[in-house]
Amino acid sequence: MEQKQENNVNIELSEEVAAGVYSNLAIITHSSSEFVADFIQMMPGVPKGKVRSRIIMTPENTKRLLEALKDNIAKYEQMHGTIETGGTPQMPPMNFGTPTTEA
Repeated sequence: MEQKQENNVNIELSEEVAAGVYSNLAIITHSSSEFVADFIQMMPGVPKGKVRSRIIMTPENTKRLLEALKDNIAKYEQMHGTIETGGTPQMPPMNFGTPTTEA
């Protein structure tokens, strides 16, 4: 008889991190070895935003994150309806010398 082994991971979440960070703009850049996602907070009428969090991931883990986001968005839309994005970004694309994507 096969025994199913559970992969339990113990994850610690501090109060500070649990509070979260608000972001209304994400700028994603990449190199051959990593993806960098800067989560920015822009305030209305203020031309300068502030990076609130930076996440650096391997290409493999970035693709896993993309698949997990797709799965969660599909589940959300199934329960709450289609998420409308408005078609065009509100901010002009920004380029820091590397390939860029906005989210």
